Amino acid sequence: MSTATTTDAPDAGGAEDPSPPGPAGPLGRLGAWTAGRFRHVLIGWLVVVGVLGAFAPQVTSVLSGAGWQSNGSESVKVRELAEKHFGGTGSSAIQVVVSSREGQVGDPSVQRVIAEVTRELKSDDRIGEVVAPQAGASISRDGRTAVVLGGAAANTDDMVRAAEDLKEPLRKLSTDDVTVRATGASVMWSDFNTANLEAMIHAEILSWPVTLAVLVVAFGSLVAAGLPLLLTMAGLAASVGSLVLISHVTPISIWAMDFALMFALALGIDYALFLVIRFRAALAHSGDRRRAVEETMDTAGKAVLLSGLTVLVSLSAVMLVPAPAVRTMAVGIMLSVVFVLAATLTLLPAVLAKLGPKVDKLALPRTRTDRTESPRFGAWGERLWRQPLRFGALALAVLSALAVPVFGLKTAMPSIKVVPESDSSRQGYALVQQSFGKGAPGMLQIAVPDASVTATADALKSADGIAGALPAQRAADGSGWSLIQAVPSVDPSDPSLAKAVDTLRAELPGDALVGGAAVENLDLKQALDDKAPLVIGVILVLGFLLLLVALQAPLVAAIGVLTNLLATAAAFGVARLIFQEGHLSDLLGFEPQGFLDGWGPVFFFAMIFAIAMDYTVFLLSSAKENYERTGDPRQAVVGALAQSGRVVFAAAAVMVAVFFTFALADPLPPKEMGIVLGVAVLLDAFLIRLVLLPVLLRLTGRAAWWSPGWLRRVLPAIRFSHG
Repeated sequence: MSTATTTDAPDAGGAEDPSPPGPAGPLGRLGAWTAGRFRHVLIGWLVVVGVLGAFAPQVTSVLSGAGWQSNGSESVKVRELAEKHFGGTGSSAIQVVVSSREGQVGDPSVQRVIAEVTRELKSDDRIGEVVAPQAGASISRDGRTAVVLGGAAANTDDMVRAAEDLKEPLRKLSTDDVTVRATGASVMWSDFNTANLEAMIHAEILSWPVTLAVLVVAFGSLVAAGLPLLLTMAGLAASVGSLVLISHVTPISIWAMDFALMFALALGIDYALFLVIRFRAALAHSGDRRRAVEETMDTAGKAVLLSGLTVLVSLSAVMLVPAPAVRTMAVGIMLSVVFVLAATLTLLPAVLAKLGPKVDKLALPRTRTDRTESPRFGAWGERLWRQPLRFGALALAVLSALAVPVFGLKTAMPSIKVVPESDSSRQGYALVQQSFGKGAPGMLQIAVPDASVTATADALKSADGIAGALPAQRAADGSGWSLIQAVPSVDPSDPSLAKAVDTLRAELPGDALVGGAAVENLDLKQALDDKAPLVIGVILVLGFLLLLVALQAPLVAAIGVLTNLLATAAAFGVARLIFQEGHLSDLLGFEPQGFLDGWGPVFFFAMIFAIAMDYTVFLLSSAKENYERTGDPRQAVVGALAQSGRVVFAAAAVMVAVFFTFALADPLPPKEMGIVLGVAVLLDAFLIRLVLLPVLLRLTGRAAWWSPGWLRRVLPAIRFSHG
């Protein structure tokens, strides 16, 4: 076992530690301050984690399960009108299907079950008007199936909670002859969230042994390998507690917690790797803990801060999408980034100063902990410098081939197939389709002023894609609104439904509003499609500007952004081949929907770009540091790979392992997320950061680092070398 040769410097808590010889930047001074105040920093973080973490156990009960809507859309207005004027019989109402195998709805045995269903619904104060089955509307033609409607007397989030509480008691009302199943949008989101939450937690548990093994190998010692877990636990407890507090002000999606956990672990590993490796070398060089922390923060700490800012900027662009669930998922990740970043820049340097040489305790055999540079990655950098076209062309060819399919990518909101077959909402959905027709689960709701009812009803009779419509229901409160239910002729997940809705909106009277649960999905998908170019553009521009400020050179900043874009396109190309075309579907155990879920282009793009920028910053900050010190483009490339190659490789290995465990999940959405993100990290780390980006720096030479005089005068002076 090889360890660093260091002198046991005075305790970092003492004020007598000598000051470093060179001037330190703001982060270096912060590092020196934390190194001298371990107890204060530790107590401060214990207070933060204790206070915010105390709220964390409430997270699954207070976070919302809805929010999958486009705020301000026509369909949301219809739901709001139904809640206000029609007893809550809008898209968030709970539908209870009562189906008899042998008898009729009018039989006493079936009527007893319907009465019990009605009592169960009325016992919940979140249920408003309970609408009994009606002939010609909610009783099937064969008389065997009826639907009891529980109107919404609460917001969409509370209705999902109501569905969670009611669906099993309602299921238990079934008899040998009568089947009772709750369905509808609220029940579907309840089942969807439960299945996906369980799958994600299971995947995360499976990923831990692999993560720990990679961490021990990457850090070379058991003590150092535990540091990312320290950051993750501190950041996660604080961010989850913050989500609970924020949820009392505005609804936060339950998915925000899952993504917060994922990013807290991923970034905690990345940041700890970068700082620990640099600290070891600085400590071996100076023998002084405080001085080593200061140097680490002045170099690697600066790169970590910039990386965190780029991740936050990429995710902040998602806030442009008017969908609460998508926005709050971004909020969850951003909170985890903020807290992990804060812990990395304060708690980690204090712990490193306290540990000193003990950071290498329980080191693996033959592990060198006294240097930042990896000879193997340095040799790889030399090979790329000698043969750039050979390796660069191969990497570019692979990435381009994988990116080409992205041009045929289709997106849509998920169908009922993403809910397990054993769940209430899917079984109820199937019963409704069998008894009332293929399009019945996607019933359209048209809210129209009383004066336009006749014209609207006439237009519906001849409308393409409409199988039939029920008589208009006038609002009992005298508001002047009427509600018409129309049954589409196709399944709610059929792409032709979107065309039928567009046609209706064009042909119905101008004051008629078309809504319903299926239309809310269509409007959300349209909002995501409309905002995608803006979100992607904002991410690219802000990413370029941040790299420009950090690296002080427009060409290298542009190279960083464009290579990120190439990796993202390749990941989406693979997503099309797997999830749209169905390649590997048998191996991965899913039934392809023929499209990627609608939030993918916006949300996955932001996540992929954020992760890619993380690696980009680590590599390019090391390259800039070497270029500042030597003025040699070759040393910039070779030195960057020698210093950062191991960090990128190890961090990517952990991320790929974590993400690919989600491919084992049964529900499709976490499977999509795991495979798309895992492929993106795999391609970005191993083909972009470790091959193509160094090759492009080799081909551009000094031009990569050139900056016009006027730009240097405008930009703040940022250096990555210490002193």
